[in-house]
Amino acid sequence: MDNWVDIQKDPGHVARERAKAKELRQSEWWREQLARGVCHYCGRQVGAENLTMDHVIPVARGGKSVRSNVVPACEQCNKTKSFLTPAEIALAELEEQGALPEYDPDELMELFDGKDLP
Repeated sequence: MDNWVDIQKDPGHVARERAKAKELRQSEWWREQLARGVCHYCGRQVGAENLTMDHVIPVARGGKSVRSNVVPACEQCNKTKSFLTPAEIALAELEEQGALPEYDPDELMELFDGKDLP
């Protein structure tokens, strides 16, 4: 799957969002999220001290440090998710299960040659 994930991060955006994330970590709202001690992804009770802030849409991919885009995650899930978006994680899981058809990118492009894609 790594062969189709193209990351072109904007260093200015990343720096701004990291600063915002630092502020968000100090908020009462984030402390409440951590107090539950539950990883958003695997649902395990790991304790507040073992949770990290994960950006659902990664900052390096244009995500923002806002309440609607950050979740508490255990270290294992955060590392596994890495820079992927939720859609890419779902595709990777389908790929691992063999549920996606294999195709040749050149053949696929021939199918759409000269046609406008949505």
